Amino acid sequence: MKTRIISIMAIVMLTATMAFSQGTGMRFGVLGGVNFQNLNGTDFSGDKLENDMIIGFHAGVNVQIPVAPEFYFQPGLLFSTKGAKNTIDVLGTAFTTTVKLSYVELPLNLVYKGALGNGFVLVGFGPYVGYGISGKEINEGGPATIEREVKFQNIVETGDPASVHYVKALDAGANVFAGYEMAGGLFMQLNAQLGLIKINPEDKRLIDDKTSVKNTGFGLSLGYRL
Repeated sequence: MKTRIISIMAIVMLTATMAFSQGTGMRFGVLGGVNFQNLNGTDFSGDKLENDMIIGFHAGVNVQIPVAPEFYFQPGLLFSTKGAKNTIDVLGTAFTTTVKLSYVELPLNLVYKGALGNGFVLVGFGPYVGYGISGKEINEGGPATIEREVKFQNIVETGDPASVHYVKALDAGANVFAGYEMAGGLFMQLNAQLGLIKINPEDKRLIDDKTSVKNTGFGLSLGYRL
């Protein structure tokens, strides 16, 4: 229920901004693309996580609001998939665990948009806030494939089932991107994202838990600005 309320509020806010943008110099954009995501940090014993990237995607909308010559405030609303995978070898058999997480994100970027050739160079940065809405853990080894549910909660109690992968719903961090927008409105940009808060919950089943997991990644976006 909470996820639905947050998603509806974000959509209503962005729709209102788009409506207000008519005749004010604001421009609405749609975009989508590919993500290369990882989960970095440390495990419960404090050792560095040795995960590999997975490929995901993102899609959404944003609005460019003029704030000064060549500078814009750009709020947006995105659906984005993240996660990581880890493979270990046990007696010659590879066992792979893949975590896939889906988020609704609200990026709030400051953008420089300067004329270059027949278009505009784009450079932007700012914070983002994300909220997890779904996910799963896939375990593959030999002929067997086992899936575990991802449950979003801040604290794992001692009696909570071990058959669930627990993640905090809230994510937040920093965006940076650079790209080029053509005169007709078509644009391309390279994005990087650094999670700044832990997404692993407090786990009361573990003693002296040193786990610290954060989302990181980069991606390529294609879009069109009206």
